[in-house]
Amino acid sequence: MNNTREVEVVVIGAGQAGLAAAYHLRRTGFEPERDFVVLDHSPGPGGAWQFRWPSLTYGKVHGMHALPGMELTGADPGRPSAEVVSGYFAQYERTFDLRVLRPVDVRAVTEGTDGRLLVETSAGSWSTRALINATGTWDRPFWPRYPGQETFRGRQLHTAQYAGPEEFTGQRAIVVGGGASGTQHLLEIAPYAAATTWVTRRPPVFREGPFDEEAGRAAVALVEERVRQGLPPRSVVSVTGLPLNDAIRAGLESGVLDRQPMFDRVTPEGVEWGDGRRVAADVILWATGFRPAIDHLRPLRLRETGGGIRVEGTRAVADPRIHLVGYGPSASTIGANRAGRAAVRDIRRLLAEGAGRRVTPRPVTWRPRPSSRRSAVGG
Repeated sequence: MNNTREVEVVVIGAGQAGLAAAYHLRRTGFEPERDFVVLDHSPGPGGAWQFRWPSLTYGKVHGMHALPGMELTGADPGRPSAEVVSGYFAQYERTFDLRVLRPVDVRAVTEGTDGRLLVETSAGSWSTRALINATGTWDRPFWPRYPGQETFRGRQLHTAQYAGPEEFTGQRAIVVGGGASGTQHLLEIAPYAAATTWVTRRPPVFREGPFDEEAGRAAVALVEERVRQGLPPRSVVSVTGLPLNDAIRAGLESGVLDRQPMFDRVTPEGVEWGDGRRVAADVILWATGFRPAIDHLRPLRLRETGGGIRVEGTRAVADPRIHLVGYGPSASTIGANRAGRAAVRDIRRLLAEGAGRRVTPRPVTWRPRPSSRRSAVGG
């Protein structure tokens, strides 16, 4: 029996980008479950935020932008960000009646019939005229490979597995990575560990002064140019540098943030450089970032020879039915909001020009429930 359901738009992922897209679909006349569906494989609301380590409190989060239509107010800066943001996302889904389906694992997106896409999942299949992919990166931690890595007798873990600094008590720790997570981990671990060593592929760049709108646009433009060329996206932080705040200054002055060049090999006891220098370790923490979680799109052959998906705005150049939000230049909270709005605008145009059943634009009389005016996290 064919249990494939038909909708106009499928949104994959219910993090910041997916919820922003769903909001704009809802706001412009698309009905959830009838015209669009949001599929999320996580156990609950919160996107990747729900998996953040407990010591990452809301006060330590840089640049968390509110979702469209509902501010995040009254958050206790001392609460774990996982709790704060998950609560906010949960109330957002209720307020705007987005009806996210979870947990649903999307296995593959393939070519369907009559010009439609087929989204195959653990909960059945959906036939859709357009797809908004908002799967982020959390599910694809990047583990670089170095000679001898498999011989290390200690523990190796990635940022995705980091639970807090207490587990490093009395241990000799090597932290690999020069991004925001690497520096945060190192500053947290140092008071607990017997010794810490920080290694990065490139010297870290610390940014002084305010990061204004003009600087932000310039940074996003650099990332956007890569995806326009079909190259794998880099993070916005990779081109903006790290903010030189009080915690970073203290780490530099104390010697905790004493960066060493990347080692050449891993040994059973630690790591070793080409000049023969060695550092012994009990644990190696790979704060080496993530890659886009887009393997389910592989059947559509969207990747360019450069390794990425070529994107104009949010639209996949190889297939105008597909939009990637939270990808490349929109992989920030404010970028995700804008990308969700842009994707919906393009999709409405696509559907209006296409054949078959169309979403009939209606006067927008829908309003959020009254709870949207209350704090999502206070009380």
